[in-house]
Amino acid sequence: MNHPIKASHGAVVNARPRARSSAFMKSFHKHKYYYVLLLPGVIYFLLFKYIPMGGIAIAFQDFKIAGSVFDSPWVGLKWFRILFDSPDFWIALRNTVIISFYKLLFNFPAPIVLALLLNELLNGVFKRIVQTIIYFPHFVSWVVLGSILFSVFSVDTGVAKLLGLSSSPLMNPEVFRGFLVGSEMWKEVGWGTVIYLAAIAGVNPELYEAARIDGANRFQLVRHVTLPSIASTIVVLLILRTGQILNVGFDQIYILYNPLVYNVADTLDTYVYRVGLTMGRFPFATAAGLFQSVVGLCLLLFTNWLVRRMGERGLW
Repeated sequence: MNHPIKASHGAVVNARPRARSSAFMKSFHKHKYYYVLLLPGVIYFLLFKYIPMGGIAIAFQDFKIAGSVFDSPWVGLKWFRILFDSPDFWIALRNTVIISFYKLLFNFPAPIVLALLLNELLNGVFKRIVQTIIYFPHFVSWVVLGSILFSVFSVDTGVAKLLGLSSSPLMNPEVFRGFLVGSEMWKEVGWGTVIYLAAIAGVNPELYEAARIDGANRFQLVRHVTLPSIASTIVVLLILRTGQILNVGFDQIYILYNPLVYNVADTLDTYVYRVGLTMGRFPFATAAGLFQSVVGLCLLLFTNWLVRRMGERGLW
């Protein structure tokens, strides 16, 4: 009497993997075009993100450009000790944190505010014109913008002369950080509104209608309907931005800074490029880059944990 039961039970157990495999194949055939669209992104991350991670070993080796990673001797934490013993490294770290904090404080909420304002525009033609104007700087490289800014704020020919300033903001250590924050806001704030406008477009119109019936004005609609509806998008972007707190934009600072403002503008990216790469100290540069990545990962995990503790939905 027991043998049929065992056979039946075994058949059921053996059928489960086949059922799961069959379900996977059906799902694959159903969504195969989505997988094809994902393929370029997967290849990009494999080639430029995951495979280069093998180069982390250089941070623990006495690597020479003429040699090989496999032939270089291991030196442990030598390059990290050299990095942390350098006073210039701590100056660069301090500048990186300060500039990143300023950009997080002012540039992160700017696209949110601008998206809310654009959403309130009723004239569709005027709205599209405004969007085109504010999007345009994003597509201009920092090399071109740097030349424009140097010309515009020149003491001899630019705005600085019209305002009677004795020096250009690009040469003044007291205002250079603020100039970095303002110029990045002008360049990227329009493009940053794209995600928030898409999130606002997905808000259920019935919520607005119900709020209007209750007597809510436009400011109250924004405060009690729009902002809560896009809060998850804001939180996700904030978490991602926090993870990049030690990356403040190499292109912008390298184009705009000069020896007069090194003390306030030399960040980890420019410091690594100047000391690690131009001098051929590749293990030193790798150690500094690994330090940035580890700190960014820790901040990302901490911010995600903090957001979930506050009751919001994090990245995972």
